[in-house]
Amino acid sequence: MEFPETRMGELISLQDRTNYKFSDLKLLNKALTHKSYANEKAENLKHNERLEFLGDSVLDILVSDYLVWEFSDFAEGALSKIRAAVVNETCLAKLAHKIDLGIYLLLGRGEDLSGGRQKPSILADAFEALAGAVFRDGGLGAASKVFLPLLIEEVEKTAKSWSFRDFKSDLQEYTQNKLSCIPSYKVVREIGPDHAKEFEVVVTIKNEEQGKGLGRSKKEAEQAAAKIAIGKFPPNENGNKTADS
Repeated sequence: MEFPETRMGELISLQDRTNYKFSDLKLLNKALTHKSYANEKAENLKHNERLEFLGDSVLDILVSDYLVWEFSDFAEGALSKIRAAVVNETCLAKLAHKIDLGIYLLLGRGEDLSGGRQKPSILADAFEALAGAVFRDGGLGAASKVFLPLLIEEVEKTAKSWSFRDFKSDLQEYTQNKLSCIPSYKVVREIGPDHAKEFEVVVTIKNEEQGKGLGRSKKEAEQAAAKIAIGKFPPNENGNKTADS
């Protein structure tokens, strides 16, 4: 299949941006072909949905492998939450913007006129399709070289934010696996007037107080107490990093 000169220039430009040269440029072009374009042009023109399906798995395994080796002191539940925060529409669309993926897409006229090149869903799908195409063309090693540097930055930011953590779940996972018990939470004090009340909660493990937390709700105070308790266990034993690590 031969491409028009203008399209060839676009494909070469994207290869330069990703620092990956395709052996089969048809794969790259297919990854950039939205179904709206395929439906307008010809019945047998292939669009990118199957490559998108493949690329989703490729990105999952790249992030999973990195997390397992670089975050060995995180529990499985925390790793799953980080991966979910990275391999999703919002994050992948942001990464697609970083390489200006939208300008290379083949869209149907209506989709193009309605701002399809900026739509997060279309950009995220195209990013996944591109990952699938690189994998098909050059294998997992090639996909890792192209996409892992982009993904690592998002993984590190997510891991440092701690916003994904469910400290109560992590603490219970540890105590069940290591101590054969579950934590117990108790409200020990209510502070302030009803319209601005704070709760103080203590968490005990095997009848020993391990953490105390404040919050505007009982649930928030329990999370704060669990976070303190987790910090008392060495990272290599509790399967999680402490809150300050």
